[in-house]
Amino acid sequence: MSNLILIFIFLFLGIILQQVKGFPLSIYKVLNKIVIYICLPALALYYIPKIEWNNKLLFPIAVTWIGFVVSYLFFNFIGNRFGWSKKLKGCLIITAGLGNTSFLGFPIIQSLYGQEGLKTAILVDQPGTFVVLSTLGILVATIYSTGSPSGLDIAKKIFFFPPFITFMLACIMNVFNLDFHKYIQLAFQKVGLAMTPLAMLSVGLQLRFDRKSQHWKFLGLGLLYKLILTPALIYLLYVVVLNQNSKTIQIAILEAAMAPMITASILASSHGLKPRLSSMMIGFGIPISFISLLFWYYVVQFI
Repeated sequence: MSNLILIFIFLFLGIILQQVKGFPLSIYKVLNKIVIYICLPALALYYIPKIEWNNKLLFPIAVTWIGFVVSYLFFNFIGNRFGWSKKLKGCLIITAGLGNTSFLGFPIIQSLYGQEGLKTAILVDQPGTFVVLSTLGILVATIYSTGSPSGLDIAKKIFFFPPFITFMLACIMNVFNLDFHKYIQLAFQKVGLAMTPLAMLSVGLQLRFDRKSQHWKFLGLGLLYKLILTPALIYLLYVVVLNQNSKTIQIAILEAAMAPMITASILASSHGLKPRLSSMMIGFGIPISFISLLFWYYVVQFI
């Protein structure tokens, strides 16, 4: 619950600081770099070595991969049909395709399903959302922001992306059943905890409530996909098609229904993919998601 309170405190703090005369609003760029290059790697090195693998874990892990791939197909189809710019398509693919499966997902799932539920939520987030962000997310951000980069440029962007490097290191440690000294683990955990306030402060500094904004209809479409269509797709695939009915499946559906990912918004913004719309997806998506999550929690009780 404390994470949820932090989200709103620092979001509103960022909005308030916009009104302070002389405050350097461009500081959000520095905050973005801290989140991406320091906080995310720390989280990977803390959580991933502790994951215990088995085949049933593929269901929660696949949630974000499915959501992101369909997001790519969905927004490319609509964008091409209506002549959207590449930056607009890229923004919606990333922000609607990646959910806030950790800093919203973890406290919500833990409060509903306890510590066992949290273990499933970590699987959705780390080998799921985290890896998609570090690979497909970087791929889309690079292609849709710079035109037609070479394969070598894209490979460099991914393989030298600090969160991806640390993810690979953490996976190797997991395979060999290794972990850091407890004091180092504690340091990683503390650094990772800074991600929520810093990321939401960055979003708040960029968020604008402009009634005449041209982004409202795109915001609505992006949130429709993220909060309604994505969990509906996972429900249809897992429950109706594959006939799965466990607590793990319930948690997977709820994680699919989480608001857009804060770091995804930062990734899109840092690549120039409609920064204003990226911030709106977070600023409006988070409070609206609490309403849609109530609906999906009611739905999964019948699984």
